[in-house]
Amino acid sequence: MAVSFDSVSHEWLIRFVEHRVGDPRVIRLIGKWLKAGVMEDGVVKPTEVGTPQGAVASPLLANIYLHYVFDLWAKQWREHHAHGQVIIVRYADDIVVGFEHKAEAKRFLVDLQQRMEQYALSVHPEKTRLIEFGRFAAKNRARRGLGKPETFNFLGFTHICGRSRRGAFQLQRKSRSDRLRAKLREIKEALWRRMHDSIPEQGRWLASVVRGYFNYHAVPTNAKNMQRFRHRVTDLWRRALLRRGQKDRNTWNRAAQLAAAFLPVVRILHPWPDTRFAVNHPRWEPSA
Repeated sequence: MAVSFDSVSHEWLIRFVEHRVGDPRVIRLIGKWLKAGVMEDGVVKPTEVGTPQGAVASPLLANIYLHYVFDLWAKQWREHHAHGQVIIVRYADDIVVGFEHKAEAKRFLVDLQQRMEQYALSVHPEKTRLIEFGRFAAKNRARRGLGKPETFNFLGFTHICGRSRRGAFQLQRKSRSDRLRAKLREIKEALWRRMHDSIPEQGRWLASVVRGYFNYHAVPTNAKNMQRFRHRVTDLWRRALLRRGQKDRNTWNRAAQLAAAFLPVVRILHPWPDTRFAVNHPRWEPSA
C-alpha cells in the first residue's frame, strides 16, 4: 500500500514534532517551512495542507507524521488485535503488511483506512490491495482452481512466490520492468549527449552507472535481470558509437570487448533477507 501526503494536517504535524522537540525556534521554523507555498507560473501560492513538494525537509516531516499515525498505531494493533503472526515493513510512504490469517488482514485494512481519515490521510486506491502471498499461496490457489499467486512491487523490486531448485518455496525478487526500461531510456539519452566523447571517457561513465545500478539491484534471484540490463547497456553503447561515423566497425564482437574492459560483471552483492534480518534481530520473531 502507499499513502498520499497531499493533505497532511499542519496542526497535527506541529503537535507531533512538539512531542519530542522543545525548542520554540525549531517549531517556528518548521511552521514557516510548511507554509512557504509553491510557485506556479511565477505566482507563489500558500500551502494550507500537505508538505511542500521538493522541499528538503518534506521527507523527514512526512516520516515523523507517519511514525505517530501509522507505526505506533500498527504496533499496538498487532499486540492487541492480532492472533496470528503479523509482519510490518515500511519505507517512507510505502508499506507492506503480512498476515497469517486473511480475516485479520481485512480487519486491519478497514481499521487503517479509519485511522488515516482521522489524521487527514488516505491510502492510495490503486496501490493498496489484499493479495494471497507466501509459502502456501500457490497450493491453496491451485486447490481452488485459481492461477499463480499475485505479485507486488516494493522498493523497486517485483516480489514473486517462486520455487528453489529443490522445489521449496522461495521469495524471489526481480527488478521492476518499468523501472528498468526507464533507466535504459535515461542512459540512451545521456549517451547521445556524450556521443563524441572518447571511448575511455564513455566507458568510465557507463561503468559508474552500471556499478551504481548493480549496487542496489544485486540481490539473490535477480541475476538474469541484471544480465539483461548489462546486455542492453552494451547494445546502447554500440549503437551510439555507430552514429559517430559512416564506417560500421563497431560489431557485436567489438562491443563485447569494450563491455568486458569497462563494465562490471554481474555479481550478487546482497545476502538473502533472512540472513540480513538475523544479523539485526537475533530473535527470529515478527515482533523483534
